[in-house]
Amino acid sequence: MDAKWIVNVKIVTETGIIDRGSVKIEHGKITAVQEGLPQRTAGFEVIDGEAGWLIPGMIDVHIHGANGCDMMDGTVESILEVSKTCAATGCTSFLATSVSSRLEDLLRMIRNVKEAAGQEQGAHIVGIHTEGPYLNAKRKGMQNEAFLRHPNIAEMECVLQEAGHLLKMVTLAPELPGGMELVAYLSERGIIAAVAHSDAMYEEAAEAFRLGASHVTHCFNGMRPIHHRDPGLIVAAFEQPHVSLQAIADNVHLHPAMIRLMHRIKGPDRMVLITDALQAMGLGDGDYLFGGHQVKVSEGIARLKDGTLASSTVTMAEALKNTVKAGIHFADAVQMACRTPAELLKLPHKGRIAFGCDADLVLLDEELEVVSTWIAGKKFEAG
Repeated sequence: MDAKWIVNVKIVTETGIIDRGSVKIEHGKITAVQEGLPQRTAGFEVIDGEAGWLIPGMIDVHIHGANGCDMMDGTVESILEVSKTCAATGCTSFLATSVSSRLEDLLRMIRNVKEAAGQEQGAHIVGIHTEGPYLNAKRKGMQNEAFLRHPNIAEMECVLQEAGHLLKMVTLAPELPGGMELVAYLSERGIIAAVAHSDAMYEEAAEAFRLGASHVTHCFNGMRPIHHRDPGLIVAAFEQPHVSLQAIADNVHLHPAMIRLMHRIKGPDRMVLITDALQAMGLGDGDYLFGGHQVKVSEGIARLKDGTLASSTVTMAEALKNTVKAGIHFADAVQMACRTPAELLKLPHKGRIAFGCDADLVLLDEELEVVSTWIAGKKFEAG
């Protein structure tokens, strides 16, 4: 049934929490948010949330794969499988994220994303995030050094021609030759220039932020660390009010104290929870091929043979729970998983429970486990 009421839920809204409320959905949109039970429900499906938490659908701006599938596999089916796994874990929209590769492999991935968009049975594809290949080998992390190269506007024009409006974010190292020029090029076109896998010094990062860079990918990971005589790009980002930060809240990439520090400095409106997940998300321990590397996942932690962290296996729901356990207020954690990424991507009808917004919703139990996910008002059914 297209028209429904979700009742008896604690609703997280922009202005606060409704302890016992109801949400009306019609034609895939939210048409009412109220305290208490609705007076009239004739002609509507009524869903009892059993006093659970109703939050907006979470948005992952950085995910490489899930359930054995990778965005770079070269198939539309892999991307669609990631969409379903996202939905099952409370994520209703995502940016398909690449790793450093040959240009032809990146273009193939973009073509597959374009074909997959609109066919999703789960989370919506709201764009593409290219992580690399314009990254600093000194801070490469799991990125394959064989594919790293200096920023190249002519190559980026080729990428943009293929991706069009779907290209939302590019992660690069601005200190590389051509990096500042590429930051300005992206910023002028409304594409988020994000900084990571970078050895930028404080002054270089400050210049990149002045030229339009506005985001830090997986903050603290894959970048020059903070030193009291060499503050680096992290401190430069902390000082710039317009710069937002990604956080991998898996209790591996970031200590909970760093989550609290980022939140204290930037607040929930400039901090974005991500998964940075590889294809092991949803499958667990084992051996995987990711970015041209052999990756071993043990006890949920993905590493290369030399011990380097290789993305994560965390889900958005787990990242939300870990953030709350780190001491962040639940409403702020929800904002960082929902509204802040929606605002980052300029998606005004997502990330909020309010009249006129897309009915992308997630019901959580008291343990913050996902009970149900609705995308455009339609309940996601796994399988």
